[in-house]
Amino acid sequence: MGTRYEYTITQLTTQTSSIVCSFSPVPAGWVITSSRNTSVCLGARYEYTITKITTQTSAVVCSFSPIPDGWIITGSRNTSICLGALYQYTITKITTQTSAVVCSFSPIPAGWVITKSHATSACLGILYEYTITELTTQTSAVVCSFSPIPDGWVITGSHATSICLGAVYEYIITKV
Repeated sequence: MGTRYEYTITQLTTQTSSIVCSFSPVPAGWVITSSRNTSVCLGARYEYTITKITTQTSAVVCSFSPIPDGWIITGSRNTSICLGALYQYTITKITTQTSAVVCSFSPIPAGWVITKSHATSACLGILYEYTITELTTQTSAVVCSFSPIPDGWVITGSHATSICLGAVYEYIITKV
């Protein structure tokens, strides 16, 4: 007969912060802001402090935190408050901007492309950061070859690049 555990679950309706076991799902719109050793979560080494991001336009999260839709990673630094991780990330909400500089491991929002890459000192643990641009009214664009290609866009040409470090080519993309 194996080991059996009981779990206590809580509905997060009015809270903006909570402590959860590391194996707990993190609700959409919430991020992990710290972790510590646990004595109340049997079968887990850590418990997490999770925070609901509602009115903030930036936050500092543990590197293993989920990144909510519409948020990008703009920096990373060493951490002492996220046990089990080397880094914390600074995340920023995309609001009205149409371009941004992000760490190369950042999620790229739908409809955005990578137009440049360059050396970084703001993103510990990696060599490059990307300039990303939202495709709004354009019908064509030049993007780095490792850029996501949005739905409804096709590659119509390519040429050598000097502004996309880590790539040999840039692509010309066109909206169809």
